[in-house]
This record gives sequence, C-alpha cells and structure tokens, in this order.
Amino acid sequence: MIKYNYDKISLLKNNERWFPVMGEIHYSRVPEQYWKEELLKMKAGGVDIISSYVIWIHHEEIENEWDFEGQKNLRKFVQLIGECNLTMILRIGPWCHGEVRNGGFPDWLFQKGFEPRTNDERYFTEVEKFYKKIYSEVQDLFLKDGGPIIGVQIENEFGHCGGLWGKNGEKHMKRLYNMARKIGFKVPLYTATGWGGAITAGLLPVMGGYCDAPWDSRTTEIEPSGNYIFTYERNDHAIGSDYGLGQGITFDMKKVPYLTAELGGGLQVTYKRRPVATSEDIGAMTLTKMGSGCNLLGYYMYHGGTNPKGKKTTLEENKATGYPNDLPVLNYDFRAPIGEYGDFSHTFNEIKLFSMFVHEWGKDFCKMLPHIPEDNPLHPENFNNLRYSWRYEISNGKKSGFVFVNNYVRRHKMAEHKNIFLSLPVDVKNKTEEIEFPLFNISDKDYFFLPFNMDVCGNNLLTAIATPLTVLHNERSTYIFYTKENLLPSIKAVSYADLKIYQFENIKNENCDILTLSRNDALKSFVIKNSFEEILAITDGEIVEGSNGNYSLYSKSEPSFCTNKELKKVPERFAYSCKYGDMFEYKYNGEFPKAPKVTFEKQTETSEESEYKIIVDALEENELLDDVMLKINYTGNCARLYKNGELVADNLYIGPSYDWEIGLRKFGTEKQNFVLEIDSLKKDVPLYLEQWPEMKENSILEVNEITTEPKYKVGI
Repeated sequence: MIKYNYDKISLLKNNERWFPVMGEIHYSRVPEQYWKEELLKMKAGGVDIISSYVIWIHHEEIENEWDFEGQKNLRKFVQLIGECNLTMILRIGPWCHGEVRNGGFPDWLFQKGFEPRTNDERYFTEVEKFYKKIYSEVQDLFLKDGGPIIGVQIENEFGHCGGLWGKNGEKHMKRLYNMARKIGFKVPLYTATGWGGAITAGLLPVMGGYCDAPWDSRTTEIEPSGNYIFTYERNDHAIGSDYGLGQGITFDMKKVPYLTAELGGGLQVTYKRRPVATSEDIGAMTLTKMGSGCNLLGYYMYHGGTNPKGKKTTLEENKATGYPNDLPVLNYDFRAPIGEYGDFSHTFNEIKLFSMFVHEWGKDFCKMLPHIPEDNPLHPENFNNLRYSWRYEISNGKKSGFVFVNNYVRRHKMAEHKNIFLSLPVDVKNKTEEIEFPLFNISDKDYFFLPFNMDVCGNNLLTAIATPLTVLHNERSTYIFYTKENLLPSIKAVSYADLKIYQFENIKNENCDILTLSRNDALKSFVIKNSFEEILAITDGEIVEGSNGNYSLYSKSEPSFCTNKELKKVPERFAYSCKYGDMFEYKYNGEFPKAPKVTFEKQTETSEESEYKIIVDALEENELLDDVMLKINYTGNCARLYKNGELVADNLYIGPSYDWEIGLRKFGTEKQNFVLEIDSLKKDVPLYLEQWPEMKENSILEVNEITTEPKYKVGI
C-alpha cells in the first residue's frame, strides 16, 4: 500500500517528496453518466488528487430524506476515482460555502432552535448524523482499504467566514476532527482551510488565491491582486473580503508545508460583479505561487458544473438566505479549465504546463526553498520594478534550481525591462558563487521560470533561456523545453543544442536530445505512452487517455496532431500530412458530422424582457460527434433557457466578446425546442463589467446570433 505523509516542506509519498496537482469537481453538479469521462479529462490535464465537497443540502434537503442516487451517488463517484487511478481528498464539511444555498446547510437545520457552527451539543448531534451517513457511503473506499481517499477536509473557512474564534474555535474544529475519526474517517491527511484567520486546530492547513473577487461588494475596478507578488506571505486577504471576519494566519508556517487547495481555476460571476478570468490570469498566479514556495497546486474549481434542482427551493447562493451575493440558479461554470458541459478552456492547457513540469521534476523541486531578493517589490501597486524569486537547493557542493519572473498583473500594464541581467549570489562551502544568466528582455505580460545547474541526462545545463516542460523516457531520452519565441519545433542532439538558448558546462552524455518548442506549442502538448515508448504530441485539441490505455483526441476543428517521431503505425482514419518543423503531422481523413441547423424567432418583447423560440435539428448519429455546443451571442443582463417549461440553463452576461455556450448532448440527440428569455441590461444598474457594450439608450436587449458548433472525439 502506498504511504502518504508530510513534513514541514512538502507532502510525502512512500517517504519521497511529492508535488501533486489537485482539482475540485462537485459530483452532485455533474451528470452521473459523464463522471468517468470528466475524471479522465482532469487526469489528462495533470490532476493527481480529486477534491470534492459533500454538499449537505444536496443529500438531505428534507430532513431524514437522504438522496444518494443518480448524480448524488457519492459511492459510485469515489469508486470511479479509484478506477481512473486517481486519489481523493473528501471535503466533508459540514459547512462548505461552495456558492450553495446556506453554504450547504439544509433549511431545516436553522429551524432547530440552535445556531449552527457553534459548540451547541444539538448542532454536533446533527453533524454526527451527517458524518455517519457520508461514512456509510464510502466506508471501504479509504486508502487503508485499498481505496482512493487519502485525505479528509474538516469544515471550511471556519473562523473566517462564520464560525467561532480563539479557544472556542479550536475546540469546535477538534471536536469535528475527533468525531470524524471515531466514526471511521481514518486517512493519512486531515486538512483545513488556513486563510484569513481560519482555525486549523493542528490540521494540515491549505491555502487559496483568486485573481479577482466576484464576491466583493464594490461594482468598480478593485485594487491589483497580491497573488501576482512573490512573497513569503501565504495568506490571500481578498478571499471572502466582504465578510471581513479574519485576518492573518493562525498556524506556524515554519512547521507545515505551503499547500494550496483553492487557487482559482476561474471565477464564478455574480449578479453584481462579473470579472472574467483568463488563462493568463490563472497561469501567472500559478507561477507566482510556485516561485513563492508552494508545493501543491490545488485548483477550485477545476471542473465546472450545474446546480441540481431543489425539491423545495433553488439551491444557489442568494441574498434571500442572508448571503452577500446573488448567483445563477443553475450555472456553476466558473470559467474553469473544464467547463460546465465538459468543454476544455484555454486555462486547461495553461495549467498543464505546470503539471507536466512538476510530474517530471517535482520530487527535487519540493526541496528547493524560495529565496526572494530584497529588491523584489512587495506592493501589488508597484508595476515598475521587476518581480522575481529563486528556488534552489545545494547538493554535493552545487546549487541548482530555477529563477521565477512575473511581469504580469491582471488588467494592468507592467513596465518593460530591457537587457536584464539576473544574478544570484549563493554561499557554497563558505564562499559566494554567482548564478548568472545571459542578458534578455522582459515584456509586459511575460511570466516564466528558467533553470540553472540542471541535470540533463548527466550533463550540467548551467543556464537556459527556456522553460523545462517534461522528459520523454525512451532508450534515447528527449528533454523538452519551451520559449516565448515563435519558433518551429526543433529536435537536436544535446551537443548541438542552440547556444543562444542553452548554456552547457560540458557534454558527457551524447545519447540525449533536446526538443525546443514555442510556448504556444507547449500549451498544445501531450505525452502519449505505450508499452514501447513515450511520444510527444502537439494538437489544437486535447488528448485524453482512457482507462483501457487507449487515447482519444477531442477537437472543435478538423482533428490533427504532430509527433516528435514518425509513427510506425498511423491511427485508423488518419494519414501523414507534412513536416511541422522537426515533427510529423497527421490529419484525420474521414467524413465529418455536420452541426445541426438552428433557427430562432422572437416571440415577445418588452423594455424589460424578450422571449425567443429556438429550434435545433436532431444531432447526426455519428461516433465522431462528441457534443454540439449551442452558442448564443446576446446583449442583456442575464438569460434563461427552458425546455418543456422547465429551466435547464442560465447565464450572466459578461461582455460583448463572449458567447453563452450550452452543451446539447445532455438533452438527447432528437430535435430540440427551447424557449430563451433575456432580461435587459441597464446603464444605471449597480454592476461591474470589464467591458460594457455600446448603448445608445438607457438599456439594451439584443440577440445578435445563435449558432451550433460540433465537438469531435476520435480514437488515436
């Protein structure tokens, strides 16, 4: 059995340092029939640990009427995690927030005559019932039983967003921890959220960070995020800022590793504030956290979803239940790496750059402690000084590691830096040595990390103006790097590596290649493994390994891919096309299913609301067709989609550059009839939009275009 533990530096797996990637998905917000496919997509993005809340109100909306069926079948979901060879941290609450009604508490809990999240014994009695019910669903699926559950999170933001403080807060968290263990939740890792004054009570603290704050009460631009600064500070003071319940850290940072569980994989917009998280927003924040010493990348959300329908009420967070925000009734897309309907976003590829790196070098990277220079700016409003840090270790008299540079701040322009000379003084054996990089330029929006004294198949790479991605472990190894330069893929023997990019001390082992990619190609890269070799594939789509070892290519355009070596066996229905740099391109040569025809017609219109009838032809019966996205380009405040009088999807308008996309496969392949309602957008509404549409009147309400777009899936 694999052993998991941790020390003050990192997580440990079989007593070796482990740098995993964790991604949040809520099973009760995703249709059951897609669970396994979506878990495999997350795995393809580099996720090692699946995290998920058990949302109380989803399972016991009516007291003593438990629902663990269909997409609420927790046991089946955890079993599928194991089948996908993934691990899990189960977040058992009882309070979760998660943009859920009452933070996840059922309404009936507030009618019991006591205050939840206090040390009232009547509250603990109800929590114990909830914990026992969860345990009955997963009781033989823990690591000790051969299952995937390696960790349990107790509560959420306790003492930060509600709950108790000080000794009473410590008492509460310890009571929940002991209760869970007594019931049977026995795992190697017990975690608690650690930001904003939250109480951890000796549990392993996990941190967070978001690129903006859609929960903020303001409807204007807010201050630049501190999550783009290299700092030893682990706290994100912006999370839950409109509660204002806690500041600082309640644990000793010197005794526990720096782990994250809630790096925003996107942002869930609200009725009053709708910032749009881009892949670059998430990527630069990720890099900054790694450069600051983080040894676990945990994303919330990694996969979006749809709120289930309530039996008595809707189940979204709203002001009517005392919360500061109104959210869509159904939509929980989050602009996550994988969206509400299983569609990939650019953030999926962005995060994959980092997951590929830590999967290859994470064990050593964990040991490299952060060193933040004195001239690194610590104020988020400083857009002029260069933001950088070093992570390195000294082993056998040699210092090796990485320099991190971030010249990106969301929605702000950064100063450019010409002919930058990066030098790191390091004391080794009572003398100071310098790590020196060649001169290079840093532009606004650049963020990257570079290696020094890196082992490349036994050769010492002194420095490189390229970022390591991964290694292909074959009889002749291939080390893969990428640069921001727009170059074609280049494969060279290590002794012939481009001297402008790679600076080797000497070459001892010639049985090694270096593959240099552009950053754009690195974003599109996947490693395909079989029993004989490892191959790098570059594609405009996404490559996902199935549980049977076969691979599928997902694509919104003509499926194609390039490989670093010519294939001896070309996948069925593909054919060699041409060379792409030093790589070989293969294109699909079969017939493509067509997108179904869509028509729409206005039914009614007032100054406040318009209604449209939408008809979508039946989906073509074709194994290549994975899904069809219904794309609605509208201008208004919000929109709702109905089928047979039932609300099936909703959306908040975020600006003229973004379509509302709805996956149709969940509705079946037959001809579809929908009703679309759109509310008008008014100039005087208290609302933050990054980009407002042109408005000649005081309000606007338009449907500009409705189209369909096919999504393909083909085996390779």
